[in-house]
Amino acid sequence: MRRVNRRSFLGMAAATTGGFLGLRDAVAANLLGFEDAARGYGDLVEDPSGILDLPAGFSYRTISRWGEEMDDGLLVPHEHDGMAAFDGGPGRTILVRNHEIGVDADLGWGAFGPNLERLGLVDRAKFFDPGSGDRPVLGGTTTIVYDQKSGTVEKHFLSLAGTGRNCAGGPTPWKSWITCEEWTQKADVACAKDHGWCFEVPATDQVGLAEPRPLRGLGRFNHEAIAVAPDGRCVYLTEDRNDGLLYRFVPDHPGRLAERGRLQALVVRGRPSADLRNWIDPATEVPTAITGRSLPVEWIDLDRPESPDDDLRFRGFDAGAARFARGEGMWTGRDEILFACTSGGVARIGQIWKYRPSPVEGLEGERDAPGTIELSIEATEGGVIENADNLTIAPWGDVFVCEDGPPGNGLVRVTPKGEVDRFALNRRNGGELAGACFSPDGNTLFVNIQHQGITVAIDGPWKSPT
Repeated sequence: MRRVNRRSFLGMAAATTGGFLGLRDAVAANLLGFEDAARGYGDLVEDPSGILDLPAGFSYRTISRWGEEMDDGLLVPHEHDGMAAFDGGPGRTILVRNHEIGVDADLGWGAFGPNLERLGLVDRAKFFDPGSGDRPVLGGTTTIVYDQKSGTVEKHFLSLAGTGRNCAGGPTPWKSWITCEEWTQKADVACAKDHGWCFEVPATDQVGLAEPRPLRGLGRFNHEAIAVAPDGRCVYLTEDRNDGLLYRFVPDHPGRLAERGRLQALVVRGRPSADLRNWIDPATEVPTAITGRSLPVEWIDLDRPESPDDDLRFRGFDAGAARFARGEGMWTGRDEILFACTSGGVARIGQIWKYRPSPVEGLEGERDAPGTIELSIEATEGGVIENADNLTIAPWGDVFVCEDGPPGNGLVRVTPKGEVDRFALNRRNGGELAGACFSPDGNTLFVNIQHQGITVAIDGPWKSPT
């Protein structure tokens, strides 16, 4: 078993639990817009550089920008997306960042130059998919080693190559990032291999590419995010489909995800093939899932997890698995796993679910002490929760939600008391922010401006509970 830093992971989990309690209270109080929002850090100050408005006292540094040359001689790819921060030693943070680039993207979006003039810097064997023709698949991950004291980047390099549409993922307790392909492209004239996998990228300061080995046991489907139990015994996975499932991978050896294990799907006990999307006509139908009501569950094994026909969700549902609407971000709480469903709910604008594992999760005896699932939040109108598929939890419990809706997106903060305020505004083009995460010490918030290909580090007078 790999070394699991359970203490630090449990600290993050406790903050997650507190943060979601505040988010739930904000929804219950109908603080979904900003007319009644708390002032929080105060009004936003217009950024003279036209990139990111922040409250007075806060500042940002642009630490990475699409097209810049990195330490390995390659260029920063475009479409920055999911990201996590890891302890890199005293005063240092290691960021591992996704790039959601598909096979049909402009060559200039990749790391190898607009004419692939830098492609020779990378060993072809280090690509998961070098492509069927003369161009590789351009997605993957990059790693940044950031010195918080000086506010400078120490190292910057490509850390995974040849994957596609790397959207979200999740950190592990053993200091790695699981990056997920939100893409089930089959091998064809452009791609040499099938896609739809998860890959593991170590959070290291050593320049170089991770072994591009797909974690086949975690299944082939339209992946979004993962969450790992603090003890490493189980990995939970969401599927970004309107008819997706909630998956669990139980490795034979915790922490060694590339080895054997069981891929499973969640079933509501006594209610096979339950449709938990709540896509109903409220005038004539009763919701399947009721907010605050816990449902006992069990898990069924899925055969053929490599799913060449991308049919895991259909086979699982037919076998009794519950159906969810566009599973997105996942977070490990103190005693629960929380995940968002972007188009779930009667209004189809968002749900957040809470799964409470069994005391003997994934082990013999689980059937006698089952885990439970509960609809924690369901949005009934637009606002904060409508786009809660990409968010982070500060070490003191504040939730920072990345908006991804109409123009005018930014970051929204929700305190553990349920108070809501706007924390940042994308002044450049109003587009989506993504990959928000705090440094392990809580002093710096990192976030991506996705369609500009920019990563910023935000510092300031953070408030924590007294």
